[in-house]
Parts: sequence; structure tokens; C-alpha cells
Amino acid sequence: MSPQNVINEKSVLVFSALLALGFAIAGLAVGWIAGSLVIMFDGIYSLISLVLTLLSLGASWYIHSRYARPITRALLTPLVVAIKGAVIMLLVSYSLYEAVSSLVEGGRAVNPSLAVLFGIVNVVGCGYGWWMIARKNQAGQSQLVEAESRQWQMDTLLSLAVTLGFLGAWLVAHSPWSDYAVYADPMMMVLMSFYFIKVPFVMVRNALKELAPVTVKWYRTRSMA
Repeated sequence: MSPQNVINEKSVLVFSALLALGFAIAGLAVGWIAGSLVIMFDGIYSLISLVLTLLSLGASWYIHSRYARPITRALLTPLVVAIKGAVIMLLVSYSLYEAVSSLVEGGRAVNPSLAVLFGIVNVVGCGYGWWMIARKNQAGQSQLVEAESRQWQMDTLLSLAVTLGFLGAWLVAHSPWSDYAVYADPMMMVLMSFYFIKVPFVMVRNALKELAPVTVKWYRTRSMA
């Protein structure tokens, strides 16, 4: 990777980290105020995205430093991508469990008006982050930036689904079926969990495919040393 691409990679990762921090704080605050499991999930997802982005920044610094050996560089990038995907899968699985438990316990009362407003802001902000990061990596120079782009893609689609879901919940709350509005939030979380589990699964699968031959080569190198 050229020096300019290295600088670009690090600047994109810093941008992603700052954006994730902002959405994490906003999501957790609004989710707690609105009483929404889905918005809380969105905030926690952004917080975990921040931690994973910092992990990517650390990996990027080491990969391009003079201390890294070629075999270590080849191992580190897919390993970081695999960790990111695995953590996101765990988060989605836990959120699915919480949503099912909430459905069994009779649903959750949510302030749909606040949720819809927050959702619109979230869609615009996350969409901008996804577009910006993907545009910076058009030539596909960096797997780490590509993983960031996938994170923001997932967050944008999640925010869009949440906004449409809360809009539907608002309509139900002002209809003869208003008693069923409490099931909207956990039901959205269930549906989104089944849909969004695919993105991190693909990340982990592709990273493991790349890791396998590199790991074998690294093991043989160690055995011969």
C-alpha cells in the first residue's frame, strides 16, 4: 500500500471512530428516554463499532510500521475483520434473546414520536458515514476500511428499518389496535436480528477463508525456525 493510501486509511478510521462515538452517545440517551430496545441496540452497536474501529486503527498502525513482519501483516488484517464480524454476531444474537424475552413478557411501551425523529436523524447521519467511507475506498485498497464500510452499511439499514418500524408503531398506536403497539419494538428487533445476522456472518466467513492458508504458512515458518 502506498504512503498516501496508508494516510487515507488512518484518516477514514479516525473519522469512523468519531462518528461512531457521536451515535453511541445519542443512541443510548434517546433509547433510555424513549424506552426502546431497538434504539438502545443501535446505540450499543455504535459503541461496539467505536471499539472495533480503534482495534482497526491499532492494526493499521502496526501493519504499516517497521516492526511488522510480512507474515504478521498477512495474518493481522483478516484476523481483525473476523473479530469485528464475530462481535457483531454476538451483539445481534443477544439482542434477539432480549427481544424474544420482551415479547414473552408482554411487549414494551415506547415513545414512537421521539423514536421516529431520532430514526430520521440516524438514517441521514449513518448514510453519510457509509457513503463517505465507501467513497474513500472505491479502489478497494484497504480491507480494514472495507470492513468499516460494511459496519456503516449495516447501521444505515438498521436505522432505516427502525424508523419505518416506529412509523408503523405510531400509526398502530392511533388506531383501534393500539393495544398491540407495545409489541412493535421487540418484534422489530426479532425481524432485524434474523436479517442482519447475514452481514457479520459473511465478514467472518471470508476472513476465515483468507486466514486459513496464511495460518498454515505461518505455522510452517515457525516450525522451521
